[in-house]
Amino acid sequence: MSKEKKNTLIMQGSILALAGIITKIIGFIYRIPMANLMGEEGNGLYSVAFGIYNTALTISSYSLPLAVSKLVAYRLAKKEHKNAYRVFLHALVFAIVVGTVAATVLFMGASGLEQMYKKPGLAKPLRVLAPTTFIVALLGVFRGYFQGKSNMVPTAISQIAEQFVNAIISVVATYQFTRVYVNSVDVSAYGAAGGTLGTLGGALTALFFFLFIFLFYRKSLKIHNRRDTSQVESTSHIFKVLIFTIIPVILSQTIYQIGYTIDDLIYGNVMEMKGVPSAVATSLQGVFNTQYSQLVNLPVAIATAMAASTIPNIVQSYYQDNRCEVHKKIDGVVKLNMVIAIPCAVGLAVLARPIITLLFHSLVTYRGVACNLLIFGSSAVVFYALSTITTAILQGSNYMRVPLIHCGISLSIHIVIVYVLLRFTDLGVYGLVIGNISFPLLVCILNCRAITKYVEYKWDMKQMFIKPFIASVVMGVAVLLSYLLITWVTKGMILGLIVSLLVAFIVYIKMLAVLKCFSHEELEEIPLGSKLEKIMNYL
Repeated sequence: MSKEKKNTLIMQGSILALAGIITKIIGFIYRIPMANLMGEEGNGLYSVAFGIYNTALTISSYSLPLAVSKLVAYRLAKKEHKNAYRVFLHALVFAIVVGTVAATVLFMGASGLEQMYKKPGLAKPLRVLAPTTFIVALLGVFRGYFQGKSNMVPTAISQIAEQFVNAIISVVATYQFTRVYVNSVDVSAYGAAGGTLGTLGGALTALFFFLFIFLFYRKSLKIHNRRDTSQVESTSHIFKVLIFTIIPVILSQTIYQIGYTIDDLIYGNVMEMKGVPSAVATSLQGVFNTQYSQLVNLPVAIATAMAASTIPNIVQSYYQDNRCEVHKKIDGVVKLNMVIAIPCAVGLAVLARPIITLLFHSLVTYRGVACNLLIFGSSAVVFYALSTITTAILQGSNYMRVPLIHCGISLSIHIVIVYVLLRFTDLGVYGLVIGNISFPLLVCILNCRAITKYVEYKWDMKQMFIKPFIASVVMGVAVLLSYLLITWVTKGMILGLIVSLLVAFIVYIKMLAVLKCFSHEELEEIPLGSKLEKIMNYL
């Protein structure tokens, strides 16, 4: 690979990774005031509705950006501009059909799902989310088309704009709905519906942005199509390759996503069977899906978004049959993941109480439960980050079915574990945490074994896991001591948290340098690596 092309890949990947990080941070920030406005029960309804919505999206349209980008990129590599455009048009038709079906089923089946999940009021947020599935299906095709043209900028801008609009509308609508319906018995359901209204508004904003961009590029598209003399592919062939590209991705992503909504389904029904009041069960579910899951998912999203920028290089090296280069890049991408995920897990466990108290001030009744969930379940950050990146490595190495099989096995075991813990013990919501850890842990074990077997890769446990763990433990001790000292002297929780986070950054970066976790070459390969190296040298 030429240096220019390599730099382009890294730059485009970094743009998308940075956009992913920004959107996740925005998403995390706006969920804090929204969660405080909704209350525990409203959060429970919102999270269950979103789990069902995400499953519908996974089945109908989440696979479209990847499938369309892959098919478009393949044709553009052969200078087949007409066929690349035809893939885009046929994918739009496909999106309209599946989006309409998904939206109709979600809207018409909202009442039935409410009864199935034992969640009174669930139908209201589901009906708001229903048209969003149609919009997101169209949006996926536009994003895939531009990504296939190796232009990540429209996708990046649209993601940030979508999340920004989503944040504003979600908070404002939640506030207005809970204020207007404050005396209604369904105030929690209306609050959840207000939160989902932002998702609809954000998706519409992103779609309008792509329509504008597409009109802007239309003239150059016509020029390329006129110059293209390649043979035009038939409609039946394009639909065939589109479907056969989409199906493996759908199955893989569905298994990942469906685990969350199955947990919601099992929990709601088992708690009702045990005689737990619906409001209590829904509130605890809201704590798990909001206070716990939101905090755990943020570092996972950041780790995987940053690591994703190096995956195209792994794919390129694999198809060039350069095993040595593949192994070197796996070293870097896994290490990057762990260097982010492990300290985040340690930090969440050590600072669980002040983080929960300051971010979710309205959470009073179940604050202790939320803190305990975060302390005991923070290790899920590491396992989800590693399972996600090892799945990407296997798929990038052309072993598409292997991680799918692993996810299926892990999900089956996960369902049994969760049901047994909920049905035959008094763990309650803590059973969900154990299940939340067990699923990615099993995927990690199976994926790592497969990478060793199929890619002939030897894991460097010391560099990838032991050194980041040692650095994180030292950081954790320093953070705990600094927090206790500051709060003891000043009695201020906010100041203690700010100072301890600053201490965490300094101590951890210094430990990475002392333990020599990264070489100069590895830092050059990752986003913002040169900046990180300068900070290490300065400290």
